[in-house]
Amino acid sequence: MDKKTKEKVSNVGKHILIYAVMFFTIAPLLWMLLASFQPNQSIINANKGLFDFVPTVENFVSVITEYDFLDYTWNSFVVAAAATVFSLIIGVPCAYVVARYKMRKASVVVLLVRMIPGISFLLPWFSIFSKLGLRDSYTALILSHMLVALPYIVWTMIPNFENLPRELEEAAWIDGSTQIGAFFRVTLRLATPGMVTAALLAFIFSWNNFMFSLILAGSKTQTLPVAIFNFVSYAYVDWGGLMAAAVMITLPIMILSMCLQKYIVSGLTAGAVKG
Repeated sequence: MDKKTKEKVSNVGKHILIYAVMFFTIAPLLWMLLASFQPNQSIINANKGLFDFVPTVENFVSVITEYDFLDYTWNSFVVAAAATVFSLIIGVPCAYVVARYKMRKASVVVLLVRMIPGISFLLPWFSIFSKLGLRDSYTALILSHMLVALPYIVWTMIPNFENLPRELEEAAWIDGSTQIGAFFRVTLRLATPGMVTAALLAFIFSWNNFMFSLILAGSKTQTLPVAIFNFVSYAYVDWGGLMAAAVMITLPIMILSMCLQKYIVSGLTAGAVKG
């Protein structure tokens, strides 16, 4: 087998692998989208094909009007946005200090916090927030989500800051800027792709989080992942409503990810190469 033939075989193998990954990624999303426009009986009836149905929007109308999903969407947005913003405010300067002053021990501590399973904190959180009267409040959910989002943002931003030339900050110092001024005017602007990536991933974690919201949220602050339980009862599952709700949960994140795709790619690769 000559070199050209090997290259063709290799390219064919790569394309087969790519298409296989795409199929297993897109197929569940496609089924979810199609099922959201089907009556419940049509979904349960396995004899019909995937595309053999009359589309209906009744599932979405039911989700919005009967299950108050817009309220749950607002709760999820408030918690996710606040947890992300506060984590960025604390985490980005922390990552800068760790990167510039080579504080490896501090970074290891942050990593250890990230590695501890979140379920380990549920009982202390529940006890503390209950005694403080904060259960079923945005404060409890935001603080609990920050415990995971904050270490992730720190570890995402550390390599981004390490990859930025220190000479740029020194040039700003020579021009009369303070260290804090150089950080805000120079470093943060150059680290924008990494910040967008960290913020998006932290937002997605908070938006999809189920465990913390299940224990710490109540009727006033219930978020979307917990609200999904409304479609499941002891003897019946509203598959149409469940799929419509899943579309409403997934669609905002997909749109946000596609809009910020350029920043995500550059942010994830920012610390991959040095020098």
